[in-house]
Amino acid sequence: MEVPLSYGLASRAAALATGYLCYRRGSPGRGLALRSLRRARRQDINDVGHKYYLELELEDVLDKDSTVNCTAEVLYHLGNKNIAPDVQFTLEGELKNTDEADNIFYNRIKNLEKELVAENIPDSHGNVPPEMEPIRLLAWVASGYVIWQNSTENTKFQLAQIKHVKQVKRSDEYLEFDYMILLHDMVSQEIIPWQMTVLWHPQHGVQVTQDSRQPKHASG
Repeated sequence: MEVPLSYGLASRAAALATGYLCYRRGSPGRGLALRSLRRARRQDINDVGHKYYLELELEDVLDKDSTVNCTAEVLYHLGNKNIAPDVQFTLEGELKNTDEADNIFYNRIKNLEKELVAENIPDSHGNVPPEMEPIRLLAWVASGYVIWQNSTENTKFQLAQIKHVKQVKRSDEYLEFDYMILLHDMVSQEIIPWQMTVLWHPQHGVQVTQDSRQPKHASG
């Protein structure tokens, strides 16, 4: 059965789909954000859940003139909050190549004499130092995984800020970062501290190996 859809519910599903897609296709050289929700419909599937069919326009966080259209399906499972929603998507067109930017960032971090440490990205004025932009985009991409795993029909998460990030020394080819981020739930207006451990390699993409919601005072 199809259900008349409020924009609020549709936009929550669209935010989830965008986060998932960014996690699957993003990198330190590319973050994806929702530019517009073109169409949406919901199907109630008996004893299974609510399925949303979405048509989205996405934009590159760094280059807002670079857009791509996408169709996505999001299935929220009935009653079980321990199962992440199912998300499937199809991109209509190509994302711009970020291999060069990714490799420059990878080599810069690999060649640092001391492990990178930073905090408050962006700062209270909304500024991001250029050398920290890939660190922010990596958090943007990784937070897409957290958003996907923890979203329900009653949430709409977005990365608000990196409170703290520290590079973790490794003996293999991966880069590892320990992030404390703030997620904004635009439904409840809650700001939630979240810790996540992120691995990345230009050939292997982003992996979130550990993440956990933190008590409110952890963001201090």
